[in-house]
Amino acid sequence: MTDAISSTGALPTPLHVEALSGVALTPALPELARLRIEVFRDFPYLYDGTIEYEQAYLTKFAAAYGAVCVIASDNGRIIGASTGGPLLSIDPSFAAAFEANGYEPRSLFYCSESVLQKGYRGRGLGHAFFDLREAHAHKLGGFTHATFASVVRPADHPLRPPNYQPLDAFWTKRGYKRADGITGTYAWTDIDQTTETEKTMQFWIKEL
Repeated sequence: MTDAISSTGALPTPLHVEALSGVALTPALPELARLRIEVFRDFPYLYDGTIEYEQAYLTKFAAAYGAVCVIASDNGRIIGASTGGPLLSIDPSFAAAFEANGYEPRSLFYCSESVLQKGYRGRGLGHAFFDLREAHAHKLGGFTHATFASVVRPADHPLRPPNYQPLDAFWTKRGYKRADGITGTYAWTDIDQTTETEKTMQFWIKEL
């Protein structure tokens, strides 16, 4: 599937936001891989990633049914990106947790990940990421809810910055609520560790 949606909305020029799917996403994959490693290295993810893993992950993602990647650029340079797609297409391992809590997995659109360079935060791009992913879900059709997961870190984590502010208020403003009792796990290597460890991921959910 190949599809493109452009939206500048109220964003200040020359910022541009575009939603891409399928082969239209392929040329951006190397730059997206580098961006994900850069941004996810910060708290709370603390992800020690590699270009090889990220490119393989993104190539598989781009080929998944219904997958979309919203790309934000400044004068042609990618400075942010946000991914999503049907839960059963993007990450079916989470289906059982939703089914156990009364949700039909095939009706869930998964807003999987967002990355944005620090200098561009607070300029409306977070809203644009959700707007275009939710619009893509409506275009695909058949989804009753959108969902995403946030990593759970202890309040006293040694690498937590003193001024760190979680995004709970922003997500709530977008209409999402914490899906109590619905969690999953991801494994990756933290920047201060040498091996992968499992992280608890807390899901949030919103009616579409």
